[in-house]
Amino acid sequence: MSGNLVASLNELATLKQLDRGKLTEIIKESLYQAVSKKLLPENGLEIFVDFSSNQVKAKFNRFVVEQDNTLGEISLRDAKKHNAFAQIGDEISVSLDIQDFEPKIIKNARKSIQEKIKQLEEDRIMFDYEKQKNQIVSGKITKADYTGYTVNIGYGEALLPSEEQVEDEFYKVGDVIRSYVVNIRKTKKKVIIILSRTHPEFVKKLFESEIPEIFSGDIEVKKIVREPGMRTKVCVNSKDSKIDPAGSCLGPKGIRIEQIRKELHGEQIDIVVWSDSPEQLIANAIGSDLTERVYLAERGKFARIIVQAGNKNSAIGKKGKNVKLAAKLTDYKLDIFTEEEFEEKISEERRITSHVIELDGVTEKIAETLKAFGYTSVQDIFEASKDELCKLDGVGEKTAGKIKESADNF
Repeated sequence: MSGNLVASLNELATLKQLDRGKLTEIIKESLYQAVSKKLLPENGLEIFVDFSSNQVKAKFNRFVVEQDNTLGEISLRDAKKHNAFAQIGDEISVSLDIQDFEPKIIKNARKSIQEKIKQLEEDRIMFDYEKQKNQIVSGKITKADYTGYTVNIGYGEALLPSEEQVEDEFYKVGDVIRSYVVNIRKTKKKVIIILSRTHPEFVKKLFESEIPEIFSGDIEVKKIVREPGMRTKVCVNSKDSKIDPAGSCLGPKGIRIEQIRKELHGEQIDIVVWSDSPEQLIANAIGSDLTERVYLAERGKFARIIVQAGNKNSAIGKKGKNVKLAAKLTDYKLDIFTEEEFEEKISEERRITSHVIELDGVTEKIAETLKAFGYTSVQDIFEASKDELCKLDGVGEKTAGKIKESADNF
């Protein structure tokens, strides 16, 4: 039985590509658990597995007694067969083949081995799947329902759930699609690979596949923000001054970026060149050809962009997507103004600020702080809480209370 067990497991290891080292540990652990229930720690149980001879043996000490009642004991009569000088209380070292144990022990060991091998196989499959995480895969759609698309990607079943689909992209059974492996889910019955076509990393991987300078690391993708199906902004920076990051991404006659747009079903892609200057980065994110000037707030991440009247709609973008994505890319709150609107805004703020400075507790310095954080009117302060005002630089609890009370009674 021992030989049959190890031989069959040896064959299984080859068939399933299981690690023999781990398989050996499984056999040892399972047999130890099954046999040790019949022994005491003092018996010193050890399990030996030899794949070359297909042998499994259990070695342990038996205590010499007058009449043995447990596996860990040996009768004086039997002990003398091993050692003619054996006496009661002595220890006799024995080595038993697995087939010499009672059927219940063998059955329990087999069951444990089978369960652990199944887990080992699942872990190996999971490891193989995990290697595909954060990669682009291609596969054929085999099923479409309310949960999403089931996709055969060759080595397993994948799911493109509805929340990871681009709103206006529709497919049918038999279509071949490319997607990004965003997650691996393990259920009791199987492993499910979760795909995405909306994830920003999907776009990054497409850039890596189409643009050699990004794949090599000469051009770094600093950040990607996306409104799937509509517009994406990709911020890039060249580590080599001789390499034009925007030109490299576009490619000759725009062929590189066009291949990516084709995969994204015509989604607009803006290449934004990175800059250490916040003003320049904001201008690049909105569109340097659209931007006249950028003003940053003294405190807080607020910026105002001045554009020509004819460029305002383009700067804001369809449904506000251009300025919204630019704000996400730069981490600034952005407002777009024409020159005329900006002058009117400045005049209005001067007038409003003049009211703010009339409040008790507001100095010129505090007025500037309030303005920088968006409290440009008495109404703004009226709507704020005392705790919110306390968070501002230079405004203590007592001053905040005085300002708030004054605004409430203004």
